[in-house]
Amino acid sequence: PNPQLDMLSLRHSRRGACRLLHRSFSSQPSKNVAVVLSGCGVYDGSEITEAVATLVHLSRHGCTVKAFAPLQPQMHTIDHTTGEEMKKDTRNVLVESARITRGAVEPLDMLDTYVEEFDAIIFPGGFGAAKNLSTFATMGMDCGIHPKVKPILQKFHAAKKPIGLCCIAPVLAAKALGKSVPNLELTVGSDVEEGKDGRNWPHAGAAGAISNFGATHIVTSMDSAHVDANNFVVTAAAYMCDAEPHEVFDNVGLMVDEVLKLA
Repeated sequence: PNPQLDMLSLRHSRRGACRLLHRSFSSQPSKNVAVVLSGCGVYDGSEITEAVATLVHLSRHGCTVKAFAPLQPQMHTIDHTTGEEMKKDTRNVLVESARITRGAVEPLDMLDTYVEEFDAIIFPGGFGAAKNLSTFATMGMDCGIHPKVKPILQKFHAAKKPIGLCCIAPVLAAKALGKSVPNLELTVGSDVEEGKDGRNWPHAGAAGAISNFGATHIVTSMDSAHVDANNFVVTAAAYMCDAEPHEVFDNVGLMVDEVLKLA
């Protein structure tokens, strides 16, 4: 038993107040949106700019947000100053995710029990999506997906509730839905490292994985998000491109805008 985690679970119970954001710039009715995090930090968790951008843009739309993360150890911990693994450092995905949301985060297991209460779901990127929500970072095409992520994605899709994913996170949708959902379209930006836009896309190889998982990869730029209106899925490249922080912030905003249009 971990008193700290027990207190977190109690304080942010299913019916607890997890309203993270207050200021509204939208006249539309408030939407309830689930955000799934995978830690805190690009190399072993959620990409912080993408996660914060998601929360800020949802705030501007007046959304009610609940954050979720797996209650489990991270795959490993990376020293973000060197890129090296800190072998003696063990961290919990939920506890690290709480750094981003000022403590307001619930165990991912809980989301699976009340999907019907949400209008949409969003997965920011970061290597945590490929390490803690799946094993894509280490196993590639042979990867597995978190046992709760797959049914959650399937339930949102079956209910025709929009799903937003950015950066590497679209791989989760490809793995969970690609073989069973006809004509699923996703983007991670470019499918070549030197894009037609003249920009550097260092992780373009993920586009091939999306195709191999059964989905269709759509090439996009930082000026757009791809909307698969038939399947209620919106994806954006974010930091799959070697972009500036403000460009990533705006690109995530495009994804959020399109998700809420479908909600």
